[in-house]
Amino acid sequence: MTTLGMLGRTTLVLGAVALTAIAITAALRITGVEGVPPFIGSAVALAALAALVGEGTDQLGARLGPGATGVLQSALGNLPELLISIFALQAGLVAVVQTALVGSILANTLLVLGLALLLGGLRNGVQTFSSEAPRMIAALLVLATAAMAIPTFATAPGAPDAGHAVDLSVVVALVLLVVFAASIPFSIGGGPGASAQRIETEEIWPLWMAVGLLAVSAIGAAVVSDWFVETLRPAMASLRISEEFVGLVIVAIAGNAVENLVGVQAAIRNHVDLALSLILNSALQVALALTPVLVLLSLVIGPQPMTLVIQPLLVGALALTGLLAALITLDGRSTWLEGLALIGLYVIVAASVFWGAPIRA
Repeated sequence: MTTLGMLGRTTLVLGAVALTAIAITAALRITGVEGVPPFIGSAVALAALAALVGEGTDQLGARLGPGATGVLQSALGNLPELLISIFALQAGLVAVVQTALVGSILANTLLVLGLALLLGGLRNGVQTFSSEAPRMIAALLVLATAAMAIPTFATAPGAPDAGHAVDLSVVVALVLLVVFAASIPFSIGGGPGASAQRIETEEIWPLWMAVGLLAVSAIGAAVVSDWFVETLRPAMASLRISEEFVGLVIVAIAGNAVENLVGVQAAIRNHVDLALSLILNSALQVALALTPVLVLLSLVIGPQPMTLVIQPLLVGALALTGLLAALITLDGRSTWLEGLALIGLYVIVAASVFWGAPIRA
């Protein structure tokens, strides 16, 4: 089989989309076009590159066993969003980064999981799954979202920690990283799970191919992330969309949620355990690892530090999302109606920030 044949149709399509979008965006930049067109081009390229990073991560992790695969996914799966956030923090777009992190959790737990349950339920009827592993992930997600919400209330005017938002955010970030570090040996030492199921259903690439795809995708994501952030202000000023909506919906979906559509495919094939593990783990990684890392990085790379103090609306959305994930995984059964309800809540949350103050160029 040829090298292109080994990559598979999905990878080839994603690569073609990424290359086309990169070429168009580069041409727009060279010719001096500003505003919405280069922003859309970079967003499409970034989404395709994020999906390619996910493909390469899964293939590389397949050689390490199911437990280590989860750790590898945690380290590399959120790379595109990490790069976007770093460039955005350097540009002073703290609100965009904050809402993008919240948006990643919401997009995965509400939108992507909702699509998985909706389409899986319509295709297969009532679906059943082993509730033990998803319930543990959901419990950790509730813990992580609660930890992210506490600084908002503890630093409000008149609260005990008023005026110490940065200090408390650093403490919470360190605690979350400790929990994340403690979960690594647990994940590696655990029994076969969703990762093992996935390995059985996919052809394993040669090592050089997986590493090469990861390297090329990571370099492309770094370049395109810079373009994306550079075009963000003028594009959003032109469209008169708020920073909160940009972060909560556009950045979150382009940088993180697209790669998890494989979970939707798994649910359609009636592999519900696999779907829940992939989707909920991604949201958990954002809460336990990516968010605290960015809080600490913002102290040294940006014009102002990023805290975990967010809008009460987003705090409520995080809390509801964590609770819904726990409730859905409690009984080991899912229906298409539960998926539709999750998607509906995501649309409502997105609409609630759409009419905020527009971003300024």
